Amino acid sequence: MTDKKSKEESAGQETEKKFNVGDLAVYPAHGVGEITAIETRVVNGEKHDFYIMKVLENGMVIMIPTWNVASVGLRDIIDLADVPKIYDVIKNRDASTGDNQTWNRRYREYMDKIKTGSLYDVAEVFRDLFLLKLNKDLSFGERKLYDTAQALLVKELSTAKKTDEKSILKEIEGLFKEKSA
Repeated sequence: MTDKKSKEESAGQETEKKFNVGDLAVYPAHGVGEITAIETRVVNGEKHDFYIMKVLENGMVIMIPTWNVASVGLRDIIDLADVPKIYDVIKNRDASTGDNQTWNRRYREYMDKIKTGSLYDVAEVFRDLFLLKLNKDLSFGERKLYDTAQALLVKELSTAKKTDEKSILKEIEGLFKEKSA
């Protein structure tokens, strides 16, 4: 398997991750979706294949060029074996919550993390904003980011663990109680 950079450099070649109809995948900042079709469309006079993905959270449909999967960040759901690592990120209290920064700088930083598509980054944003809201009211933008991070985290974890979202939310909120005890 090649590293991420060489994968991106070879965009357009056959080294891209392949998805099939019915596969679940994660699209950065939008979350878990199902590949509902693979269609060929003519764009600027050239034929291109697209994954048609329906986001589970809100029903939004996204068209992703099959040759552009790596650069847009489309990826598989995390493995069940990686779930404890995500929980470790949430439990880590040594990380800075950035509460000495202005809210708009924090907002930009957190938005950039969510856009990476990495569940580890999303877990960091959720953890930091969860801890921050214990000490002070979140701004409107921070509250929206918190809700987004929570929804992305809960949906992917519940999909990976094949369990309901309420149970996952209880588990991750329990990680905060467990650490403070």
